[in-house]
Amino acid sequence: MNVANRMSNVPGSGTLEILALANKLEEDGEDIIHLEVGQPDFDTPQHIKDACTEALEAGETGYTSSSGITELRKAISQYLQERHIDRGLEEIIATPGAKHSLFSAITVALDPDDEIIIPSPNWTYEGMVRIVNAKPVFVEVSEEDRFGLDLETLKENISSKTKMILLNYPNNPTGTLLEEEMLRSIAELAVDHDLWILTDEVYERLVYEPTPPSIASFPECEEHVIYVNGFSKTYAMTGWRLGYTAAPEEFISEMVKIQQNSTTCPAAFVQHGGLAALKGSQDCVEKMASEYEKRRDVIVDGLNSIEGISCVKPDGAFYVFPNIESIGMDSMEFSKYLLKNAGVATTPGSAFGPAGEGNIRMSYAESMEGIEEALDRMEEAISSM
Repeated sequence: MNVANRMSNVPGSGTLEILALANKLEEDGEDIIHLEVGQPDFDTPQHIKDACTEALEAGETGYTSSSGITELRKAISQYLQERHIDRGLEEIIATPGAKHSLFSAITVALDPDDEIIIPSPNWTYEGMVRIVNAKPVFVEVSEEDRFGLDLETLKENISSKTKMILLNYPNNPTGTLLEEEMLRSIAELAVDHDLWILTDEVYERLVYEPTPPSIASFPECEEHVIYVNGFSKTYAMTGWRLGYTAAPEEFISEMVKIQQNSTTCPAAFVQHGGLAALKGSQDCVEKMASEYEKRRDVIVDGLNSIEGISCVKPDGAFYVFPNIESIGMDSMEFSKYLLKNAGVATTPGSAFGPAGEGNIRMSYAESMEGIEEALDRMEEAISSM
């Protein structure tokens, strides 16, 4: 028996490939510093864990509405209002992770052969697009412009088949932000060409520069924007699998169908943890973001001091995307070299779309001690090449 033909076009994850190799080395007794995955090294804040425990003890273990519990969606709506994004209960769905939100939104919006524009380097959206037999159109951004998006290049890639523009800012893997002027120009494009904008803002609380408004807050494109966020990065809740989408009601109702026919709903007790995250003190978020900023400065300075490597300072998220072209290896070869010879796990830039080659991604969601040790090991390994 054969699998569906479309699966031959669905790429795997370069991050997970390196993670598997790193885990195998650890099993063999090697000391590995993990900078390849976007996994906060902080524990989930205690008040969130307590809320989950209380929900379990109260019997919150059954199905909920496929849209999510009302209390959580109210809290999400209130949070969005603080960001000047006006979405009511029927315009919000809670999902088992932001990744499921993205996949569901792409499934609802795109027919086979529809095109979706994705700025590159980019996170692993391609596989989701290809599973529904749509076509990703990658718009490459320039490292010389700090990975900023060029409006004219974006316009040139809009065709009669274009259905959606995907935005991810702060960006994974580059940490780039888009300025308000650019966001308003994209909003105007979407309205003029009747396009969806899918905006993945899962890192929006982890920013170190003045933060532009969300494109979802612009009233002129309100009916075109699908806003996705989650709890994994902001509240160190990666394993909890809780995200959400805010969009026009008719779009959300179609996403509910996807959830009804797949996961049913996020776990009930997890939703209560998310409620506590939004309603409780945000000091934990500020502390984590402050620590990430310190680590960012250390890792950027350290990388730029290593011969053969240059690194743009990111505006947000918790990744750096250093250029390794002067090393003379492709990104996968170099990531494997660092893993074997330095015990440092990184993700090859080739995992992040056609513009990713020539770079590697490193996460600084790692302790300061781990980052400093990784930099020392890298410098030694590169100098001995």
